Amino acid sequence: MGDPKQNLAVAVARLDALPGLRVVDVSPAYRTPPWGPVPQDDYRNICLVVETSLSPVELLRACLAVEKDMGRVRDVRWGPRLIDIDVLLYDRVRLDHPELTLPHPRMAERAFVLVPLADIWPEAVITDGLSVAAARAACPGTDEVVRLTD
Repeated sequence: MGDPKQNLAVAVARLDALPGLRVVDVSPAYRTPPWGPVPQDDYRNICLVVETSLSPVELLRACLAVEKDMGRVRDVRWGPRLIDIDVLLYDRVRLDHPELTLPHPRMAERAFVLVPLADIWPEAVITDGLSVAAARAACPGTDEVVRLTD
């Protein structure tokens, strides 16, 4: 799957270069156990805060285009992947669209999302007034999310 550190750097640069999108903050990188039933190497995760004139669905499509341009092939669910870019939140927008649900419906259960996101946007509201920081504090498995120093 290549060099995960380099893959993330390339993805951030490509997102930042998109018209109508600007990366304003990037979390530290974290090593996390893989998600799902397929045995594979640990993941390297980051979260971004962006400013954009794109709609939520346009943003998702732009993220998927970056994944594809980087060589991601979607063949095995939860299998190894070169890069995986998700839209988790879009300010306080609630959306139930065939392509995208906002906020991400399972983010409050995922330490690999909450730990890096809490570093850069702890006050963001996930649902029903629950902040990212509060969700992180209540989420099991945060001790398995290890901050990387490289």
